[in-house]
Amino acid sequence: MKLILAIVQDKDGGRLSNEFVDAGIRATKLSTTGGFLKAGNTTFIIGVEEERVDDVLDLIRKNCQSREQFMTPPVSLDVSMETNMPYPVEVQVGGATVFVLPVDQFQQF
Repeated sequence: MKLILAIVQDKDGGRLSNEFVDAGIRATKLSTTGGFLKAGNTTFIIGVEEERVDDVLDLIRKNCQSREQFMTPPVSLDVSMETNMPYPVEVQVGGATVFVLPVDQFQQF
């Protein structure tokens, strides 16, 4: 048995959740925040048999593509607004961060 922790962008979370249901994969979905953009994320906690790990990873890969997005960096209050006007920069967002961990014991009550 394996425990999969998958952190994806909120934009991809709903679609991925539906794919898990269609594939018969039981997942716990948590709302999380973090990363460079301090944007909303969805973290899935999934317990699966070892032979299904690749199926889960394929679904995540298919539904959570990285993409480019423009964002405006926060304004520093230490410097005059005239000399430090932030310009939008292009950053890579999306994709997924996935951890696959061994499970020593699993019980369901």
